[in-house]
Amino acid sequence: MKKEIHNPYPEQECFFCGDKNPVGLKLRFYLNEETGEVTTEYVPSRLFMGLGNILHGGIQSGLFDEIMGWTTHTLTGQMGVTTEISIHFLKPAYLGKKLMISCRIISQKNSKVQLEATIETAERVVCTRATGTYYLLPQNKFEQLVYGQD
Repeated sequence: MKKEIHNPYPEQECFFCGDKNPVGLKLRFYLNEETGEVTTEYVPSRLFMGLGNILHGGIQSGLFDEIMGWTTHTLTGQMGVTTEISIHFLKPAYLGKKLMISCRIISQKNSKVQLEATIETAERVVCTRATGTYYLLPQNKFEQLVYGQD
């Protein structure tokens, strides 16, 4: 069963998930309670073209960073920051075609969270695969970091 995840970010201006960003993607994220995965769907437009009819790799990288952040927060209850993402481009992710992005935690040791994510076609062909490491921070340290407070 999929359950929509409430967007916890007060500004709502994030490029990937913010409803108030006029040029943003406005992604919605869901928790699959059976598999423990966080998912979203996205149909890329020509605005994000790489070469030909392929979604730019930088946008794919951003999709991974976003879903890994949402997965970390949703499944640990804490805010995390990206420390590393490794991406493997396997097949083209085409513009105008629905893509399914999913992520799960593969391990957690203390404040270090290891994640795995994929971008797949509607036919379940894996286009891109990523692994990432997120570091959990207490809420006050997270806010100091992201808002540049000393």
